[in-house]
Amino acid sequence: MELMIGRVVKSHGIKGEVAVEITTDEPEIRFAVGEVLKGKQGKKEHSLTIAAARVHQGRLLIKFEEVPDRTTADTLRGTQFWAPPLELEDEEEGFYDHELEGLKVLRDGEVIGEVTGVMHGPAGEILEVELKGGKEVLIPFVHDIVPEVDLEQGTCTITPPEGLLEL
Repeated sequence: MELMIGRVVKSHGIKGEVAVEITTDEPEIRFAVGEVLKGKQGKKEHSLTIAAARVHQGRLLIKFEEVPDRTTADTLRGTQFWAPPLELEDEEEGFYDHELEGLKVLRDGEVIGEVTGVMHGPAGEILEVELKGGKEVLIPFVHDIVPEVDLEQGTCTITPPEGLLEL
């Protein structure tokens, strides 16, 4: 399984840089100088080597060795970069979106819904949960509200503050 780690939004400047929207929590690893990215743009596939990368206005500006100018950079618009999941260190806690999606949501030991998606915001992750009955709610993915995730059992336990599930 591969995960999308970023997407080319547009070209930047005249020297062939592209602005990339990052969709990974490890950009310093995924977009390090010298890394070769595998990109897909419709049916077209690219292998691009990172020559330089820098942060600019919340996006990553990347210069690829294979992209000499703006005209070439313009042709990459919409390219999605894919990579296999990184192996997490034993002490490191974290979950990939695909591990959380589909988990049964427990409250007081009772199944109340299912995780249907994960949103990534500036303040952290938010679980998209469909409750029994079809109502959708957003639950901040913080330890105080989601104290336990059990991937083996396929569940996550929530202790929401009063009113959260009624919003």
